[in-house]
Amino acid sequence: MESLSRYPTALDPSLVGSYPASAKAGGGYVWDAVLEYRVWCYPRAGAADEFDGADYYSAFATYEEAEEFSASTAGAQKPLALVLQEEYIAEEEPGQYVHVKERRVTEWPVEFLSRPRRTPSTIPNFMSPSAPENKLDILRGLAK
Repeated sequence: MESLSRYPTALDPSLVGSYPASAKAGGGYVWDAVLEYRVWCYPRAGAADEFDGADYYSAFATYEEAEEFSASTAGAQKPLALVLQEEYIAEEEPGQYVHVKERRVTEWPVEFLSRPRRTPSTIPNFMSPSAPENKLDILRGLAK
């Protein structure tokens, strides 16, 4: 069930906290689903030392839960979204885009979720020779 959140609720709340800690970082331009929201905690920055000095995270189904935890926990960072990308856009070199048709999981700044979800036409429209000069407007929902 979708909450009244500014951001989507986790795709399957029963799986929150079960995903591997390692994930790609950022990139890909498009997203398909939010798997969880993560708040990384750093003992060197004042977080409780629960894993012999190692960094760790707490996972949440909603952005609001993650934000509340982040604000009330010493040494906690701002929430990140763990997102699923069924397909994505790689930028090998500035302005050189490649449509990658492979599933991956990556951590994103939550603000990136303000971009519309990927649809079947998002990446083809982005890659089209007739795309607007600023292709990123397609991803921002400002052009087709």
